[in-house]
Amino acid sequence: MRWLVFDELTSALDPELVGEVLTVIEQLARSGKTLVIVTHEIAFARKVADKVVFMVEGEIVEQGPVEQVLDNPQHSRTRHFLASVL
Repeated sequence: MRWLVFDELTSALDPELVGEVLTVIEQLARSGKTLVIVTHEIAFARKVADKVVFMVEGEIVEQGPVEQVLDNPQHSRTRHFLASVL
């Protein structure tokens, strides 16, 4: 299995480039590539992810299908984070 790993791939980009980069990543995801993406772009994660892993200080706090974690988080830390970014 080949994975592509991205760590905050849009963090240093100007707004014009962010959309372009996210479009390319979305195309990769739809092509069946396995991607591991570290991001704070929740809307993007919702759009392309099959699974979300929420981590705090290197520890997994919550993980599961996108809808479960982003729409019905079970852990208070996940709920707090999502409330601050959505």
